[in-house]
Amino acid sequence: MSGANQEVRLHVWGDYACFSRPEMKVERVSYDVMTPSAARGVLEAVLWKPAIRWEVTRIDVLRPIRWTSVRRNEVGVVASTRKALSAMGGGALPGLYVEDERQQRAGLFLKDVGYVIHARFGMTPHAGRDDSPQKFAEMFRRRVEKGQCMMQPYLGCREFSAFFAPGDGVQPAADRLPERVELGWMLHDIDYGPAGATPRFFRATLDRAVMRVPALDAEEVRA
Repeated sequence: MSGANQEVRLHVWGDYACFSRPEMKVERVSYDVMTPSAARGVLEAVLWKPAIRWEVTRIDVLRPIRWTSVRRNEVGVVASTRKALSAMGGGALPGLYVEDERQQRAGLFLKDVGYVIHARFGMTPHAGRDDSPQKFAEMFRRRVEKGQCMMQPYLGCREFSAFFAPGDGVQPAADRLPERVELGWMLHDIDYGPAGATPRFFRATLDRAVMRVPALDAEEVRA
């Protein structure tokens, strides 16, 4: 953890991961590397407060990129929000019957993954006068050392649980990956602005097992 900008580092790993490409409409196909939005989700699972906003700056890859193909059962529909709201007003209870909606789909997932997430805190309008990046960095450090989390972090899909530990001193696997890998357009995050929810993308590159993440409002990040 650096004192100047209160950067934190989190080591995360797991048996499987799927950081789904949005262009794949039916079958789940993962990006090669954890996306910034998935990294933010892991950080928020450890510590979430209205006063802070996580800003992922870098992701280190610790293990060679390995793939596995899995076929599993999913449902083809989602529960109706309209019916749920109607039930809250006294209408009939909504139902989703798995036996009627079950579909078998294949997925191309990552296996045996490990990363170090580098991130810092941005303060939000909800921050109080006593709130500071240093305060929340220390709070985050204590939670990680004790293995505490607000909910179980996961690697893209909820069934792929993530383990976590302090990331200081953990080095990327530069000797086990190509020196430079072009990953193409990658989802950065969802920008919730006046125009609504807008997905934003950036050209991702793995340079000696390190992926640098630009700020969400950087010029190279495109809608």
